[in-house]
Amino acid sequence: MSENPSRRAPLLAVVGGGQLARMMAQPAIAMGLPLRLLAEAEGVSAAQVIPDQMVGDYRDLALLREVTDGAAVVTFDHEHVPTEHLHALQADGVAVRPGPEALVHAQDKAVMRARLAELDAPCPRNAVVSSLDEVAAFGLPSVLKTTRGGYDGKGVWVVRELAEAGEAFAAAEQAGVQVLAEELVDFRRELSALVARSPSGQAAAYPVVATTQKDGICHEVVAPAPDLDPALAAQAQQLALRVAGALDVTGILAVELFETTDGRILVNELAMRPHNTGHWSQDGAVTSQFENHLRAVMDLPLGSPEPRAPWTVMVNILGGPDDAGRLWDGYPHALARDPQLRVHLYGKDLRPGRKVGHVNAFGDDLTDCLERARHAAAWFAGELGNESE
Repeated sequence: MSENPSRRAPLLAVVGGGQLARMMAQPAIAMGLPLRLLAEAEGVSAAQVIPDQMVGDYRDLALLREVTDGAAVVTFDHEHVPTEHLHALQADGVAVRPGPEALVHAQDKAVMRARLAELDAPCPRNAVVSSLDEVAAFGLPSVLKTTRGGYDGKGVWVVRELAEAGEAFAAAEQAGVQVLAEELVDFRRELSALVARSPSGQAAAYPVVATTQKDGICHEVVAPAPDLDPALAAQAQQLALRVAGALDVTGILAVELFETTDGRILVNELAMRPHNTGHWSQDGAVTSQFENHLRAVMDLPLGSPEPRAPWTVMVNILGGPDDAGRLWDGYPHALARDPQLRVHLYGKDLRPGRKVGHVNAFGDDLTDCLERARHAAAWFAGELGNESE
């Protein structure tokens, strides 16, 4: 048998078997880039499409070493691999991208806030608090966050009365982490500035998008953000590029932002991996965030982040309160109604509030794109009945 040409390419190890790893697989196939996956369980989203895989705990250093054996680079579907394990992999000669010195700013919100303050990046007023008295001194209302482990609204509490703060401290104590207090920002909307950066220092900035959250989960993204002042858009892109350079980020960096009612931007969160607010780029940009993440971590020239159409709308498909969602059975209606619709399903079982897919609609008219994407997502989620046809 002849040699498999893809094996002449360097091997990329991916830790985490969620939908982000799954969506890295498609551009990897086109690039001829072999992937090896560490999945947390049999049959998870990415494990369904990446045949070279191992199953186990990402906190097991011996297993991480086994997965990265022979790999030129390791990257991530999530930010939770222990920092000391990443340093150990680096010492073994594996290129960890993003590296532990960068990734810790996405793992620990207190570390992130301290570093952003050093960079003079605009942020909400914040402080690490260790007691109810310190919360009271910080001021109410406020937002309390566990410094590690939170995502999609988990580990976040809006506290308007002091008695409501106890749950945050109990959760932090159980997890062995701290509590970060932040001011409750009066914002007009949430934005996201997404950039890709390679080890060589090349960087590419995607259009700034507007995001809508529902129950702490990203629900809808509009690219580019409608009616955003061009100067503020440029400021957001420049801020994301500056943070990526200062933290030595490799791959995708998402800087989630508040646009305040008085016309400023403030950094809310950082994510150092492909991000929900960049899913629109799969069908709406010349080069998707997933391909640019792969190009970046492999130190290849980056692709263009320019939009293909004036507007792209992404809406997440979430599991409902029961098993009413259609998923595969939703295709006949959704695709017949909108032949230009792009649907991305994650191969996940339905659970209430769980992200199981998303749809992208693009075109020249924003109102039309919003209607098409919202209808399709609601149809797949089982929120619309046959009367919608």
